[in-house]
Amino acid sequence: MRRRDFIKGICVWTASPLAARAQQREQIRRIGVLSGVSADDAVAQARNAAFLQGLADLGWRVGRNVQIDFRWGFDTAQIPKYAIELVELAPDVILAVGASVVWPVLHATRTVPVVFVQVTDPVGAGYVASLARPGGNATGFTLFEFGISAKWIEFLKQFVPSMTRAAVLYDPMVPAGLGMLGAIQSTASSLRVELTPISLRDAHEMERAVAEFARGPNGGLIVLPGPPTQRYREQIIAQAAQHRLPAMYPYRYFVAASGLISYGPDEIEQYRQAAGYIDRILKGEKPADLPVQAPTKYELVINRKTANALGLTVPDSLLARADEVIE
Repeated sequence: MRRRDFIKGICVWTASPLAARAQQREQIRRIGVLSGVSADDAVAQARNAAFLQGLADLGWRVGRNVQIDFRWGFDTAQIPKYAIELVELAPDVILAVGASVVWPVLHATRTVPVVFVQVTDPVGAGYVASLARPGGNATGFTLFEFGISAKWIEFLKQFVPSMTRAAVLYDPMVPAGLGMLGAIQSTASSLRVELTPISLRDAHEMERAVAEFARGPNGGLIVLPGPPTQRYREQIIAQAAQHRLPAMYPYRYFVAASGLISYGPDEIEQYRQAAGYIDRILKGEKPADLPVQAPTKYELVINRKTANALGLTVPDSLLARADEVIE
């Protein structure tokens, strides 16, 4: 009897490491990430670093208890293909980065949980039933309300009172861009500013359109958010400088790269928040029950050096309002 107990004990002892290893394998969760920009884009890298750090702060370590599969959709025509590839990998949750990505992901799956970032008007786009109760397999974080875009022309007019014309760079592939354009238009008329929409499909087309616009007097430039404006940000900033166009941007990183002024949310923080939602989903919560969240603060950032180069003096009213002034 004791011999049988001894042998049984040996079996349990020798099997337990195998069981532990099997259990560890079972605990590895899988996250898919699909982004609408290039993997080597510096801004995309900063966003991704914030997302990974957010996961790490919550105890998720790549290779230990989580695996992350990335797809980068620099070529927008490939995004639907990448969405299907990620779904076929059977992830526990997918992070969809950008409006150009969310629909292809939701078209590929209505069962895998999806957390989106970098979008505007998810209800109007059909991603969720409502902000408070998303209702389906998707939830996430919005960056802008349409009303915020009216602030862009208001601040730019305040900076340059002589401005009577403004070109608006927008992504025609993002439906929310039309809503932003409409909000700007409604405010532009009261400010007596004539708008010239410029759809941004490629850098050369944009350069020609901006150069043509700049031939007229008293012009300004407003850049709407979207993958093309992020992708071509260096060319856009260079065009604004070359043609001496005061320009308003949606994110701080434009101003850090010598753009004039920006008004927008802390987008990096949104990626940390997305990690929090993914953590909650991996622990059993459902996207349908997690409300879509909007930024609670928008920051005004001004580059004084760029203002000086354009011969502009920063108004005291904007200096008092600014969250940051880059010298």
